[in-house]
Amino acid sequence: SIEHVWWFYIVMEGFWSCVTLVGLLLLGAGCNGVKSGKKTLVLLENLSMKETHSMFFGDMKSRGYQLVFKMADDPNLAISKHGEFLYDNLIVFAPSVEEFGGTVDVSAITDFIDHGGNVLVAASSEVGDVLRDLGIEVGLELDERETFVIDHLNYDVKDRGEHTLLAVDPANLIEAELIVGEKPSAPALYRGLGMIADPDDPLVLEIMIGSTTSYSYFPKERISEYPHTVGKSTLLIAGLQARNNARVVFSGSIDFFSNKFFASSVLKAVPGAKEFDVCSNQQLASALLDWVFKEKGVIHAEEVFHHRIGEEDPPHAYTIMDDIHYAIKIQEMVGGKWVPFTAEDVQLEFFRIDPFVCIYLNKSEDGLYYADFKLPDVYGVFQFKVDYNRIGYTHLFSTTQVSVRPFEHTQYERFISSAYPYYVSSFSMIFGVQIFSLVFLHFRDNTKTKTD
Repeated sequence: SIEHVWWFYIVMEGFWSCVTLVGLLLLGAGCNGVKSGKKTLVLLENLSMKETHSMFFGDMKSRGYQLVFKMADDPNLAISKHGEFLYDNLIVFAPSVEEFGGTVDVSAITDFIDHGGNVLVAASSEVGDVLRDLGIEVGLELDERETFVIDHLNYDVKDRGEHTLLAVDPANLIEAELIVGEKPSAPALYRGLGMIADPDDPLVLEIMIGSTTSYSYFPKERISEYPHTVGKSTLLIAGLQARNNARVVFSGSIDFFSNKFFASSVLKAVPGAKEFDVCSNQQLASALLDWVFKEKGVIHAEEVFHHRIGEEDPPHAYTIMDDIHYAIKIQEMVGGKWVPFTAEDVQLEFFRIDPFVCIYLNKSEDGLYYADFKLPDVYGVFQFKVDYNRIGYTHLFSTTQVSVRPFEHTQYERFISSAYPYYVSSFSMIFGVQIFSLVFLHFRDNTKTKTD
């Protein structure tokens, strides 16, 4: 009947209203923070690595990462489909692979980085050509296959006589707590090949370097030529933050992330060395994971304000010599939420071709950085520019373009103090002409006339 149809319509309308309300609540809850789990593709050389590196992968799962394990030579391998990337992050734990499967190759990975993807790569002394080519793309040159980093003074007592099991001191880590965390007290264990950075690439970060006595060579051969890397130019772990803020970490040792190294003690094979129950590998790996997958060191500018002092809205154009108030709100990602950013070295440039004003910004408790200043006596098209680039943080670049015009005719002072000499000269000239005219017209010498 019509009454039954009417009641059915009311019930269904109420049901869909409840569904919509629940959906909006869930959406609002998701917008309050970053997604708890990010999809990460893990390329393995063999499936046994899921067991030998289970502590590292377990730490990732506990943080909410959705790990998708695949063999590096899987013929159906793909990181994008129909122009859309399927994963947020990529881990390559396949040191000796010569060629990736499916549609994945070096150009596909570099395209993934160019679109903001983050990559963690671990190599070894059995490195394949594909990882060597990938290293070149990110500004790193890997040593030859079957070479190791050797150090005859800084090796662990568990070394088998080749001095390739290094005990790397915390002093060899980069001075950036955002990348390596709090400096550990124990050395880290490292066994793998050496890398060297492109000296012309300013984006490469030397995260962990060898000691002054380290070098990279074949451990079972006599040195017949100059090694690929020597001393502190030997890179053990390197990083890269691209200009689009995508991050890459490249380790020359796959064992660095293994369960065996995570749980191993460390003791340098030198008299009087202190033994540590656990090396710092797990602590460093956790810190590197935080940084490379952007759980730390991510900042952004939320809002920008500028106006004349005493006003609230920005004008259509400023006038030279105006008193200006500028403010920018900067936030940092901490624990999956945006919080006010804290720093003492944020600078503002008022920029045309060159900066006319360059000042440090004052900081308030809510992450607002501000400054008051007077515009220069120069008109044109200017920019408020904040260019904050510090190691470990994403690059913050904010520009706001404004126009600065000269004074209108009615805005100039009636009498300009600098023109007083001209005023005096003008009036003195007028007074002088009057005196001269008076003398010339009314005073003349008496002249004698001739008489017959």
